Amino acid sequence: MITEEIKQSVKENVLCWLATSDREGYPTCSPKEAFTTYGENEIVIANIASPGSVKNIESNPNVCVSFINIFKQKGFKLKGTASYLSLDDIGYQKYAEILTPIIGDAFPIKGVIVVVVNKSEPIIAPSYYLVPGTTVESQVSQAKKNYGV
Repeated sequence: MITEEIKQSVKENVLCWLATSDREGYPTCSPKEAFTTYGENEIVIANIASPGSVKNIESNPNVCVSFINIFKQKGFKLKGTASYLSLDDIGYQKYAEILTPIIGDAFPIKGVIVVVVNKSEPIIAPSYYLVPGTTVESQVSQAKKNYGV
């Protein structure tokens, strides 16, 4: 389910958005700074400061993880089922070990959100299909101008 293209895109991004919903079904979307892929169908996200996301996952495990390269203006939306592993849960250490190099010593990992992905979709800026001649290179160039890079 997680292709090589998705894995590469995850490596290029420094932020993802985790969409959850609470017990009443109200959606919430929050940024996550430390995330990576694991195996062929898992996204692993560090719980650094995510009590709301963890609470929502416990009542409704259906989630969506989105990330986009702001320069290329392309990314992915991954839907699946999440579970939460706290420090003393079996399996926590395995996932924490792959997240630690991303975070370093900056933050403690309070727990790990594991998303088993069952659906993926590309996210592509509309200009790719609405503006003739739009390329990755032209998008990167324009984004750099917009961001003053």
